[in-house]
Amino acid sequence: ITMLQSRVQQGSLVDRRTSCSGIGLLHPSHQQPSTVRCRNVVQPTTSSTRQDSDTAHTQDIRAATQTVIDAPSTSAPVEIQRLRSQTGWPKKSSLYLLRTDGKSCSRELVTGTGKLHFAYPSTQQHLLVWRNRPKSVMVLKKLGPALLDEFMQVVRFLGEEERLRVVVEPDVYRQHIAHCPQLSQYCYSYAEGEQERLAEFVDFVVCLGGDGVILHASTLFRRSIPPVVAFNLGSLGFLTNCGFGEFREELRAIIYGSQKLDSCSITFDSMDETANTLGVMVTLRMRLYCEIVRRGCTEPSEVHEVLNEMVIDRGSSSFLTNIECYEKGRFVTRVQADGIMLATPTGSTAYSVAAGGSMVHPNVPAILLTPVCPHSLSFRPIILPDYAELELRIPADARCTAWVCFDGRHRQELHHGDSVRVKMSENPVPTINKTDLTGDWFDSLERCFRWSDRSVVQKPLTPPAGSNGTTQA
Repeated sequence: ITMLQSRVQQGSLVDRRTSCSGIGLLHPSHQQPSTVRCRNVVQPTTSSTRQDSDTAHTQDIRAATQTVIDAPSTSAPVEIQRLRSQTGWPKKSSLYLLRTDGKSCSRELVTGTGKLHFAYPSTQQHLLVWRNRPKSVMVLKKLGPALLDEFMQVVRFLGEEERLRVVVEPDVYRQHIAHCPQLSQYCYSYAEGEQERLAEFVDFVVCLGGDGVILHASTLFRRSIPPVVAFNLGSLGFLTNCGFGEFREELRAIIYGSQKLDSCSITFDSMDETANTLGVMVTLRMRLYCEIVRRGCTEPSEVHEVLNEMVIDRGSSSFLTNIECYEKGRFVTRVQADGIMLATPTGSTAYSVAAGGSMVHPNVPAILLTPVCPHSLSFRPIILPDYAELELRIPADARCTAWVCFDGRHRQELHHGDSVRVKMSENPVPTINKTDLTGDWFDSLERCFRWSDRSVVQKPLTPPAGSNGTTQA
C-alpha cells in the first residue's frame, strides 16, 4: 500500500496496468491466479487521456487503500469470504471410524457425504432361548432352617414334575436330602473340589431368599455362571422380581420359553428343527475383576469377582484413609476419606447409593467410583466407562493401613505399598427377568425405594372442568 501511494504521488503510472474487481489487485503475488479475476487493459498514450486516466486510477487506488486499511486483517483470500453457491463447494474428506471394546475391533468408512450416527444402541437386549430342553438345575436358599418348606416345594416340582436333575449344596444335601430315598432319586450334590466345574453341568440356578442369595451364587460360580432366577423371600429383594406364589408358572416359562424379540427373527437349520423358538429375557449384570497385589510383587496374591462393589475403608483406625488412585498407570487423585468403593451398575443401588452415588441401570456399561465421607466437598461420585482399569494403592506415607472387602466378604488388611487392581470381568451374571430389562428395574425402584413417591400431588393452576360446577379460566 505504501509503495502504491508513493507511486501515485510521483505520477509514475504505467500505460499497461491491471484492472481488477474489488481489492484483488492488492493481494500478495503468491496467491493462486484463480482467486483473482483480472483483465489487461491497454490505454491510449495521448497526454489528455493519460492525465484523466491517471487521475481516475489514483482515486481508485486511494479508495482501495482505504478499504484495506478499514477491513480486518486476514491471510485468507477475499474470494473465500464471499458467498458461494453450495453446489460449488468441494465434498468433505472421508474418514474411518474404528470401534473397539478392548477385545475386538471393527472399522466403518464414513464417506464425504456421510454422517456420524448411531446405527443401533450401544447396549442390547438379550433373549435366552434353549436349543435343547434344560436337564439340570441348581436350587439355592438362604442360610438356616428358614424357607425349608419353600425349598422342598421347588425341589419336588423340578424333580418329579419336570424331570430335571436337581443340584443342591453339600450341607443341604446331608441335612435334608440324604435320608430321603424319594428325593435322592433326582437330587445330587458335589464334592468341595468340584465346585469350579459346576458351570459345566448346571443349566440354570434358582435362588430362594433375598439379594444375598444371588451374591452367594455369584461367589459359588467364580467364573462363568448359568442364568439365575430369584424368588423374593427375603427382607428387601431389589434383585428378586419374581413372587414365590407363582413359582410353577415362572419356572415353566424358563424351561419352555415364553417371550420373543419383535425386532429379531430366528432361523433354524436342519439340526434345530425340534428346538424351542421361545425364550426369556435376561440381564447380563457386569462383575468386577479384582486383584490384590502385595508390596514388592508383580503377580496378584488373590483374585475375586464381585457383583456389587469392592470397598476399601479405614477399619478401626481413627485416621482417614489415604489412597492413591490410578487409571491405566496414570495418577488420578489421592483419596482422603473414610473409604472408597468401586461399584457395578448392579451395586449402584446398594452401598453406593447410600454413600451418595447415582443409581445406574444394570445394562449400562460403567464402573462407579464413590467416596465414603470424603474430606473434601468437591470430591463427588463419578461414573467411568467399563473399559477403565483402576488401581487403588496405599502409599508409604499413609498414617494408617486400610481394609478391603469384596461384596462384603473376604475382608483383609492392606498394608503400606499394597494395592488393588480392578477392571471389568469377562464373566457377567445373567439374571432372568420377569418382564424385561427396564420394567423390572423400575418396579424394584418403586417397590424397594419408593422412588419419586410423593404423598402430596401438586395442584393444577386451572381446576379441571366440572369441579364445583364451575370452570375457571
